[in-house]
Amino acid sequence: MTSTLKVLLIEDDASMQTALQRALRRRGMEIFACTDGRLALAQWMAVQPDVAVLDLSLPGLDGLQVLAQARRQGLATPVLILTARGTVGDRIIGLNTGADDYLPKPFDLDELDARLRALGRRRAASNTETGDSAQMVGGLRYEKESGAIYHQGLVLELTPRELALLQALIVKPGHAVSKERLFELVFPGEAEVQYEAVEVVVYRLRKKLSGTGVTLVTLRGLGYLLKVDA
Repeated sequence: MTSTLKVLLIEDDASMQTALQRALRRRGMEIFACTDGRLALAQWMAVQPDVAVLDLSLPGLDGLQVLAQARRQGLATPVLILTARGTVGDRIIGLNTGADDYLPKPFDLDELDARLRALGRRRAASNTETGDSAQMVGGLRYEKESGAIYHQGLVLELTPRELALLQALIVKPGHAVSKERLFELVFPGEAEVQYEAVEVVVYRLRKKLSGTGVTLVTLRGLGYLLKVDA
């Protein structure tokens, strides 16, 4: 993990959000904020934070719904629930839904700081133990060791050529891979196949990626890339 802790703050109270942003930034953290439960998941996938701070009372989608969807889509980011709903029952529900920690309002800023850093260290240690064998891009999870790609906990149903193409793009999201390089990976040793065959695989794969939080983009003259949806 880098020295700067990247935190996604999902909080709809404007004054609370502003105060936390300022306080945590002064403590050396990089803060991304979201106020609406309906937008939280997309921003979560785009930011890929080290830790997420989640309020339960959100407009659009309740915080527990956001958390449940995140876990179903394979987002393993440590989550600290920060809310006025601090009963034992609320805490149990939050932890069972997939939260890693729970801090009721009102809270001490030093305690919040310590808990966020502890969650960040836990994530870094976990990544070290697994050798960073898994990579999240949008709503996709790429298991590097097995080569499998998951969405919402399920393996994407892809042909071998579609999988080879997606594997080539997912390791460098946002970076173009040339058609020639993709051809070498998707059709190795098949000299009789034309370069245009890559376009057919791209077309089929693009349809299968609908709703996964990523889009397969064509860059004329450069090749193709995966873009995380905003």
